[in-house]
Amino acid sequence: EVYFKNLSKQKQKEVMEKNGNNQKLRVCVATCNRADYSKLAPIMFGIKAEPQFFELDVVVLGSHLIDDYGNTYRMIEQDDFDIHTRLHTIVRGEDEAAMVESVGLALVKLPDVLNRLKPDIMIVHGDRFDALALATSAALMNIRILHIEGGEVSGTIDDSIRHAITKLAHYHVCCTRSAEQHLIAMCEDHDRILLAGCPSYDKLLSAKNKDYMSIIRMWLGEDVKTRDYIVALQHPVTTDIKHSIKMFELTLDALISFNKRTLVLFPNVDAGDKEMVRVMRKKGIEHHPNFRAVKHVPFDQFIQLVAHAGCMIGNSSCGVREVGAFGTPVINLGTRQTGRETGENVLHVRDADTQDKILHALQLQFGKQYPCSKIYGDGNAVPRILKFLKSIDLKEPLQKKFCFPPVKDNISQDIDHILETQSALAVDLGGTNLRVAIVSMKGEIVKKYTQLNPKTYEDRLELILKMCVEAASEAVNVNCRILGVGISTGGRVNPREGIVLHSTKLIQEWSSVDLRTPISDALHLPVWVDNDGNCAALAERKFGHGKGIENFVTLITGTGIGGGIIHQHELIHGSSFCAAELGHIVVSLDGPECLCGSQGCIEAYASGIALQREAKKLHDEDLLLVEGMSMKKEEVVSAAHLIQAAKLGNTKADSVLRTAGTALGLGVVNILHTMNPSLVILSGVLASHYVNAVKDVINRQALSSVKTVDVVVSNLADPALLGAASLVLDYTTRRIY
Repeated sequence: EVYFKNLSKQKQKEVMEKNGNNQKLRVCVATCNRADYSKLAPIMFGIKAEPQFFELDVVVLGSHLIDDYGNTYRMIEQDDFDIHTRLHTIVRGEDEAAMVESVGLALVKLPDVLNRLKPDIMIVHGDRFDALALATSAALMNIRILHIEGGEVSGTIDDSIRHAITKLAHYHVCCTRSAEQHLIAMCEDHDRILLAGCPSYDKLLSAKNKDYMSIIRMWLGEDVKTRDYIVALQHPVTTDIKHSIKMFELTLDALISFNKRTLVLFPNVDAGDKEMVRVMRKKGIEHHPNFRAVKHVPFDQFIQLVAHAGCMIGNSSCGVREVGAFGTPVINLGTRQTGRETGENVLHVRDADTQDKILHALQLQFGKQYPCSKIYGDGNAVPRILKFLKSIDLKEPLQKKFCFPPVKDNISQDIDHILETQSALAVDLGGTNLRVAIVSMKGEIVKKYTQLNPKTYEDRLELILKMCVEAASEAVNVNCRILGVGISTGGRVNPREGIVLHSTKLIQEWSSVDLRTPISDALHLPVWVDNDGNCAALAERKFGHGKGIENFVTLITGTGIGGGIIHQHELIHGSSFCAAELGHIVVSLDGPECLCGSQGCIEAYASGIALQREAKKLHDEDLLLVEGMSMKKEEVVSAAHLIQAAKLGNTKADSVLRTAGTALGLGVVNILHTMNPSLVILSGVLASHYVNAVKDVINRQALSSVKTVDVVVSNLADPALLGAASLVLDYTTRRIY
């Protein structure tokens, strides 16, 4: 260690001699907004404290100079920095074009400033569009650039801007080991990369304001306690402005419902920021008793506010970076920070598309205390950066050199791998058959295997494993890459644990069965399990009539009656996984007995078993067969015979079917009055026989406000298998909350 310290001192001495003993390094620091100043200020203080080595020129531009964003240039003056130049570079507007015009305006104004200052090096921070203008100007004017926080990965256009600045910059200060590796992978010279940590952590980790309560009360009110308020900071996502505005609206709705004192900061200057402010005002946030809406909070006070908050919510990089230093819970919404390294205090809600989802996240996070994280720094970044600046040799060639990795000849790819199809193994456990299929991402059943469902638990599980292993082996031959296993089964299922809690009477020895563990252990694949009715609804959502529909219900009409409910694009399971047992909606108090033990359920009227029961009664009374029908002596009477008899004019059979259709229709009316879906999908072998009867009952019995519902017959051949596949395909191909 002593050797390397002496070596470093010797190098600095040599650099000073090369640069001229009395020559100071002229450093220009350009700051564009409140966020980048919080990172640049510690460096500026460090430079100012060593006048024997450095001359500091400060250039202020961007949102610092806009009243709508708090005129934050004043905090730079309050920190006793002389501002050399103020550049008004923001073009007012609410779309992407305004950002482009702002970059253009900055490019027009900056050359004159840089010609006058003639800095040896310019320090540029981050990934804002203003910073891109600064780096472009300096690079074209042959001014060395030191880029702070390069190599990081987040979301939206910020990634592209950050990496573009990296390519223009001559020196790099990064915050994490991963960022350093990314810079090296981007062919930057390792000798010009400094792993220093985040400069703001120098201030964060030394912040010991004993009078933090006065700060909290000043911004949130006299009656607020520590850990009992929320800090919200959300910015528009410039690559999807419309969605980010909607997400902000849902966030505010969730915060209003959560009913805690909340400090809301205005968003950054970006396309869409004005619309976000309009949303705030539309919802009355600035006058709501639980909210305090502010344009700017000084960084040292902001530190204290987030350090003692019950939670921080939004999509600011501050949430996933700085707040981890205090262990404050954070809810990161959307994709703006996707890819950032985070501590365990951050809960990601990638698809923040419902108020309930955000509200649930608040309930999970609010008031917790996590271990403090130092992913982004240890509090000693500034001394390292100053030392790095002193080591820069101005006599070295200005032209950048890129360190490209060696390129091997004859690089090729296997065409089979290119054409490989992402697929799922789907398992359908029915009352009669056990089916396994390979299902592609597009819903194509590539290969299907069918066996009779064994009567005992041991035989059934053994057969499932055997069929799955066989199908997984075959997947290689048909160029399918299996992502996981989805299982559709009758009965009540706990999908979180992959356990069948209670079975229907159609599947024996099938209660308290852990399906996930043995299948996952045997195949080394993730396994998802759900009820067959829920799977049918998922199949419709991904591949059928329910695609893109926010609220719909699926009813399966087969051996039994089941179904699934999609509400706000999400499947409803219920508190004890018993939601959507639609077959057991009671439509008559003194109706026939159901297999569940109750009376008058839809299933007791309209299921295949119920129709078979009525067919047998008619057959026993010699009232089933009509002209054109025949049955072999050993043939079992089934629902199909009843349907055939009704088609051939048997009034008794037709009456049974009409009663069954009416019972199903009444159940659908109850569903419409409870859930108010926009679509009802009838699935299963009996669906086409019931659809007209259901529509008639809706027209007669339903409230006028729900009569406009669409009732359609499913066009999916295998909804149970496709639904089981969608369990896998939906989860493994998107990151969900």
